[in-house]
Amino acid sequence: MEILGDRKFVEVPGSTTHELPPLLVRMAPDVKRLDKVMGMANDLIDQEDMFPAQPLTAEAQDRRRMDLALNLVDQYLGFVQHWQWGNSILEWIRQCETTFENRIELRNLLSADVWPHAGRSSFVTLLEDKDVKTGGIGIEKAVGLRLTFREPPPLRCFSNQFLFYLNSPVANTAYHTWAGMTPSPISAFPPERFMFNVFNMSLD
Repeated sequence: MEILGDRKFVEVPGSTTHELPPLLVRMAPDVKRLDKVMGMANDLIDQEDMFPAQPLTAEAQDRRRMDLALNLVDQYLGFVQHWQWGNSILEWIRQCETTFENRIELRNLLSADVWPHAGRSSFVTLLEDKDVKTGGIGIEKAVGLRLTFREPPPLRCFSNQFLFYLNSPVANTAYHTWAGMTPSPISAFPPERFMFNVFNMSLD
């Protein structure tokens, strides 16, 4: 094990740079019916009593409703986009596991625990160390949302509080709880020893 500063890295035998499977990500939110999402946002506004207490003219009320609905839809699309990244990352980790198992020099770097062992968070750290361009998506938040939700729920399942304030803390807590279960010593993969490509699957 190599220690650089406060970071510990596993020792990868030899000097070869290993190519990992590509990370395939749908970078645009995969929402087929934006009109239905907008309708759910309007329903949520009514259910959560989101209008201010002071009286509004009909015109101001319509404008306020539209602004709130658009904001909720924007928050929801951001949630879906993060979830998609997290789902793609977990699938990529599964493929990396297969790659490691099939290469003698990498096989012993992974523990044999049953998926989803928290030690696989080393792959998440590798993505961060490789500075993967995500377009503003937080990798740990994305994985945390995927760990929390097996499928992205429709907007009507959320409260406005979750969409506006709670989804980041929930996702980050989920990720760090999962990653924190990694048995000692916690070691990262040396980023200079691995390479992979990232493909945007939303372009098809």
